[in-house]
Amino acid sequence: MARPSTISTTARAMPATRRNALPGRLSPGMACDTAFRIIARRHLDAVLAQHDGTCRGDPDALHQIRIALTHLRTAIRFFAPMVDDALRPNVWAELKWLNSQLGMVRDLDVAIERVVAESGNELAVIAELQHWDEKRAESHRLLARALQSARYRRLVEQTSAWIESGPWSTRRSKEAIRLRRCSLADHATARLTEWETTLLKKARKLSKLDVEKRHKLRLLNKRMTYSVESLADLFTDGSATKRKSILKQLRKAQRSLGQLNDDARGQTLAASLNGVGFQAGNRFLDRKREKKLLRTAAAAYRKLDKAKPFRSSDLAPNAEPED
Repeated sequence: MARPSTISTTARAMPATRRNALPGRLSPGMACDTAFRIIARRHLDAVLAQHDGTCRGDPDALHQIRIALTHLRTAIRFFAPMVDDALRPNVWAELKWLNSQLGMVRDLDVAIERVVAESGNELAVIAELQHWDEKRAESHRLLARALQSARYRRLVEQTSAWIESGPWSTRRSKEAIRLRRCSLADHATARLTEWETTLLKKARKLSKLDVEKRHKLRLLNKRMTYSVESLADLFTDGSATKRKSILKQLRKAQRSLGQLNDDARGQTLAASLNGVGFQAGNRFLDRKREKKLLRTAAAAYRKLDKAKPFRSSDLAPNAEPED
């Protein structure tokens, strides 16, 4: 059983660097450096808020901490190259490490839910679940240890300090200053347009993608979805309706691609179960289900392709930059 957590109080009591007061909401004319700090803080705080529950083994807390972490990593991508300084690779590597620690337990939770949902009360399945539960318990012990480690504490401290005052925030080249001062709406319009174009181009080949390429498409979809969600403050009136419609299709595709990825991960995990790998793996092989999920995702992308892309008027880019 995991030791009681002692890290969350100190983690929330951080950060090592003093946080300057920032606006509570994003606005179109806001400078990108300010916008990045607001968005990144929100998601880092959300990671910390789920720490205790995740250490206790709460599956919902685990799910939420992974979402928050992915939001944070997406924000770093969204504001590149502004934040691409000498420290970013290390920050990124540590966030990736944390995601990998969380991912194994989450994959097992999803796989176990699938097995339970399809099992009934078969004695053979009950025996199979014992193997899954043992693997899940061991993975959670390792995760709890990671979340209570000095490495995790350093990750939180270093990430917080980097968000607030990393080298990216003080570089004096004309290009660095321009990127920091660029209005959020201008940057967001360009970034969303770029990512949506790439996503739809790859989505047109969905039926021909193998598991690995389909997984990469899912990550692109998630990146686009989470960015639109993080920019919610910018969409008002008519553009809010447009945002809701686009998110609906992105989330529909995301669910289908996510379920396909869960099936692939389930097969891989099942292969590692002692003595029951073959039988357990068969639970995640369902060609009919796969075709249905692919059709659902493809339909969502067709609707997204027909929708009007985000335009500058949706985010009011002509507002004056704010300090």
